[in-house]
Order: sequence, then structure tokens, then C-alpha cells
Amino acid sequence: MSKIYIILLIILVVVLFVSFKNQQAKTVPANAAPYKKISADEAMNMMQSGQKVTIVDVRTPAEFAGGHIQGAINVPNENIASSTVPALPDLDATILVYCRSGSRSAQAARKLLAVGYTNVIDFGGIINWPYGVVRQ
Repeated sequence: MSKIYIILLIILVVVLFVSFKNQQAKTVPANAAPYKKISADEAMNMMQSGQKVTIVDVRTPAEFAGGHIQGAINVPNENIASSTVPALPDLDATILVYCRSGSRSAQAARKLLAVGYTNVIDFGGIINWPYGVVRQ
């Protein structure tokens, strides 16, 4: 009988550990700037307005080479970790983030905010981009 209690206790500890780890990964610091989401049309308006923006494509290099928005730089989502990104030295710059469908751009925007960037805006996926793209 005591073996069953030990096994149940181990299972409980593992479940609690996994739950805590998942919750910790989703936590964004309280001082992080709010997450912003806009449409492709709003992003294009910002690009054309003369406002200084940095366009960041968070897809893989192969996806980027297959077609990207004019002026975008490629910073794969997987390369955004727990510190600032060398290709994005200005923490206060207006950063417009996109990916293929909108999932990775949302993840990347949250990660950038968590490491200290203050003006990160997600405009979703290139599949919803009605404007032209550049191919390498």
C-alpha cells in the first residue's frame, strides 16, 4: 500500500512541476509594454506615413527568401530568447512584426516586450498581406 502512495506522490509532484513551469513560461513581466495587434492595412499606413518603423519578419530564413515585405529584416522567432536582439538595438523603436499566419508573430511580439522592447506591434501573417512582396 505504501508503494501506491509513493507513486501517487511522485505523480502529483511531476504534475505540479509541469503546471508551474508552463505558467512561468507564459508570464510577462509587469513592467512590459502592452501588446498591440493591428491589421495589415494599418501596418501599411504606418509604413507609408513617413513614421520610422522597423519591419521584422520572424519566419525562417528559407521562408523569408521565398518572399517578404519590402524593407523587412529577418529575425526568426526561434532566435528571440531572453535577451535583446542584436539586429534590433533600439529598445524604443517602433517594431512591426509579422510571420506567415500570425501565430509566430504573436509569440515574437510577446517575447520582445518581455525582454524590454517598448513599442512592438504585431500585424499578423503575410498570408493576409494584400500588398507586394520582394523575393530573393
